[in-house]
Amino acid sequence: MNVREQTELIEEKMLASDACLSKNSRGRERFEKPCEFRTIFQRDRDRIIHCKAFRRLKHKTQVFLAPEGDHYRTRLTHTLEVSQIARSIARGLRLNEDLVEAAALGHDLGHTPFGHAGERELNKIAPCGFKHYEQSARTAQVIEKNGKGLNLSFEVIDAILCHTNKKATTLEGRIIEIADKIAYINHDIDDAIHGGIIKSEDLPKFSVEVLGDTTSKRISTLISALVLDKTRDLKMPDDVKKAYHDLHDYMYGYVYVNPIAKSEEGKAMDIIKYLYDYFMSNPEKMPALYFEISQREGISRGVCDYIAGMSDNFAINFYKELSIPKGWAVL
Repeated sequence: MNVREQTELIEEKMLASDACLSKNSRGRERFEKPCEFRTIFQRDRDRIIHCKAFRRLKHKTQVFLAPEGDHYRTRLTHTLEVSQIARSIARGLRLNEDLVEAAALGHDLGHTPFGHAGERELNKIAPCGFKHYEQSARTAQVIEKNGKGLNLSFEVIDAILCHTNKKATTLEGRIIEIADKIAYINHDIDDAIHGGIIKSEDLPKFSVEVLGDTTSKRISTLISALVLDKTRDLKMPDDVKKAYHDLHDYMYGYVYVNPIAKSEEGKAMDIIKYLYDYFMSNPEKMPALYFEISQREGISRGVCDYIAGMSDNFAINFYKELSIPKGWAVL
């Protein structure tokens, strides 16, 4: 019995009856010989961590565009926080942590530069439409490794696709949607307070009373509520659910549409549109992979893939190079 088989045996003995066992995975689109040391979900996690799209997340906006300071969240730190929260929930419920971790780390691989502002703009102007969760799965399976894809397992891709508004096939996959919400509402509060947009004493009193007055307390309360749910249906008690929704409504009213926090979004959306129009007219200017996609699946599809993969800084610098004239010098 090799190491992987030993791990699979441990899963069978230790995990709950409703957990997704690695040995029961529906597998990959392309068959691969199993690893001697890692389960299928452990290999998925490692592939995601080492892929280019994952590294680019460190230079992609979470909520605040181009914040000045080292402590504001980026798309990468958000992803790591989602992973931590998701694993804590999975461990409490005795579910497959490796599956949960892989899906959490991959859930935003296809997110655009400039956060949801970039996503909204691409969705508005592209005939093919654009949803970041679909692009995350596409990035993993179609774009990464120079078009070969990461060939992730069905369960991980399913969790990535369903992390926004669909019910995942596995209980582990359903955790990702909830962990994503817990992570972003709490780190956005922290960033907004740090940025002087709101004050901690302005948070809804009921939410503070039920969930706690710090990021740590709120996250712990929300995780505990899910773990202690005897139905194992990832439901929260009514008071906890109301406290969360009150907090969510407050953030939308005072942060997510706040003119200070969103003052640069119009410019970011203009950059996305400018780049989209440019590459639609000049698809040959894109790297070979995206040009090939544009020929195979349509120009709009290739352009969306290319722009979605850009970091904030890359998009800004490319825009400058195309739109701002360079100085002329006599040799």
